[in-house]
Order: sequence, then C-alpha cells, then structure tokens
Amino acid sequence: MVDVGTKPATRRVARARGRICMSDQAFATVHRGTAKKGDVLGVARVAAIQATKRTSDLIPLCHPIALTRVAVSFDFDPTQHAIDIEVTAETVGPTGVEMEALTGAMVGLLTIYDMCKAVDRAMRIEAVRLVEKEGGKSGHFVAA
Repeated sequence: MVDVGTKPATRRVARARGRICMSDQAFATVHRGTAKKGDVLGVARVAAIQATKRTSDLIPLCHPIALTRVAVSFDFDPTQHAIDIEVTAETVGPTGVEMEALTGAMVGLLTIYDMCKAVDRAMRIEAVRLVEKEGGKSGHFVAA
C-alpha cells in the first residue's frame, strides 16, 4: 500500500455512476415494486452502502477509510429500460474515496441483477465510472 501517513487529513468526496439495462418486463417489475425478492432499490441501496464500507476488504491495496457520509440515488430511464445508480462517498482523511464510490455503484448494480435475474438473465451492467472527485493534492476532477 502507498504510505499516506504524512499526508494531511482533508475533506474528500467522490461520485461514481453506473447503469443496468434490462428487459421491459424486468424494468416494470422494479418500477412497480413487485419483484419476488422484495424492494429491489431498497436492498440495492443498503448493499451499495455496505460495499463502500468494505472496499478495503475487496480491493487488496486500498486503505481502510472511515467514511463520514455515503449517499445512493437511482434514476429510471424508461426509454432504455435502464436504471442508473449514483454513489457519493465522503471522508476526512489522507486518501481519497474513489474506490469506495466505484465499489458501491458496482455492488448496487449487482444487487439489482441478483434480485431481477429470474425475470431477465440478459441484463447488462455498463458505464460504471468515476464522475467527480474533490480533495487532496490532485484537486477537483470532473469527468467529461
């Protein structure tokens, strides 16, 4: 792991997004809240938050980070039968939270897949990416 012991503790924020595309039937199931496994987006939100807190257990060289805030939101795209996720992770510390935000987004989308796979096994997870990062020596990044 990189030594961050001499770096100052500053406010760090990262936002990551991703998307899951699915059949119209699966999309309607999530949108109406009628999935057999229960509240798809509620469970996916909790899974995404839990994943942000466990990132250093999953990514070998990530530092364990004390998160100060995690927010998860979803948007429906009915024209594409897709659900977008956005995860924001924040901390005050010597290293960034990009991996936490990205891990949260991916696990949230995987949870949607798991809860809907009985309806549509051909769902596609795509476009998982960092969209914004603030804090630290490298400053403010916003994806094009």
